[in-house]
Amino acid sequence: MKNPLTSFLNVLRVYGQRLKAFQPNARLYLINVIIVGAVMGIYRLLFNFYVLSLGFDEALLGNLVAVSSMAGLITVLPMGYLADLLGRKASLLIAGFGTVVTIAALVLWPSQWMLVAMTALSGVAGALAGVTMSPFLMENSGEQERTYLFSFGNGLQMVSSSVGNWIGGYLPTWVAMTLGASVSAVSAEAYGGALVVVSGAAAIGLFPLLLLRTPKLGRAQRTVFAPITYAMKNPALLAKLISPMLITSIGAGLTMPFMNVFFRQQYGQPDNVIGTLFAWGSLAMGVGLLLAPPLADRIGKIRLVVITQGLSIPFLILLGFAPWFWLSTAAYFIRVALMNMSGPVYQTYVMEHVEPSARATVASLVSMSWNVGWFISPMVSGWLQVRYGFAPPFIGTIILYTISVFLYWSFFWRATQAKAEPVPAPLSGD
Repeated sequence: MKNPLTSFLNVLRVYGQRLKAFQPNARLYLINVIIVGAVMGIYRLLFNFYVLSLGFDEALLGNLVAVSSMAGLITVLPMGYLADLLGRKASLLIAGFGTVVTIAALVLWPSQWMLVAMTALSGVAGALAGVTMSPFLMENSGEQERTYLFSFGNGLQMVSSSVGNWIGGYLPTWVAMTLGASVSAVSAEAYGGALVVVSGAAAIGLFPLLLLRTPKLGRAQRTVFAPITYAMKNPALLAKLISPMLITSIGAGLTMPFMNVFFRQQYGQPDNVIGTLFAWGSLAMGVGLLLAPPLADRIGKIRLVVITQGLSIPFLILLGFAPWFWLSTAAYFIRVALMNMSGPVYQTYVMEHVEPSARATVASLVSMSWNVGWFISPMVSGWLQVRYGFAPPFIGTIILYTISVFLYWSFFWRATQAKAEPVPAPLSGD
């Protein structure tokens, strides 16, 4: 029997070798990820509270999430073409600049129409960044370190997001103290000042992207009809790759955008406690993401997806229905680690089996499937919360996650049990 310590040291040695193999562009991207992860950790924690502090309700919050997803859904295919046309560097810079403008405008013009407009712009920027990221990482990694780069990037983002969540829990208080004793830490002024800081930090995150060296793709790789052509050639494979993610997104959209509101309303927790909770949750997610590559090497990518997402469902039930805050938070930490650690692994799995000229297209379609769920579900969830509370949204999420895990198992694991690493049929041109 192998010595456990020897096995552990061997895993660390391999992990170190994979990290050393990261290319210069990938390293610059990771620096951007660290900065943006912290920025978005603060922003996601405070945005809902900022909207509520302006006098709006949860129904509007649901509509805003839906607007962002709808904008992403409408523009994701054009963004895939644009990402190929402009090149990865320009696309990432434009998306990052869009985020800076969005956050700043929310504070400068805090009206309902501006909230809707800037939320839509954030959806467009997110679509451009989303369809660029996976092809960029594929083009700047080798086969051996690829899964590690996808997971390590997401893990770093979550760890830095945990720092952002922690800072976000205290930032409105610090801003209120700076503005004067008459300003409350839960006022629109305090939340707005905190978002100004977030916008400035997001601008700093653009500097590593300026140093990227990436070529533009050839004309043959950027035809505007590529999405239609690709879908017509591979309808069954695309349906299998995308449908589990679509169902997951519908379930996630019912509850995940409202977790800060859930902990405030269900357990009466203040901002700093929720910020600290989100910080530890992001850290747990980051640890899970960092553990994912060696686990995927050992048991296979699809097996990792099915096992981790399946194990997360009992903890989702505890999260939504635990009678005590401490039990709900413990379930939250475990659930986010298990549910999210497989995301980059599945992204790698999909990108590895797509011809290079179709990667931005497939990334667009994957992003579209995610935005469909997040467009529909938050509006429904906001309506349900106002009338019935959080129980119906959580029940819906649990059911849909269960269906999604079954589809991953049925399409990819069960269908290829005899193979050491289940993969879909190669695409034409592979």
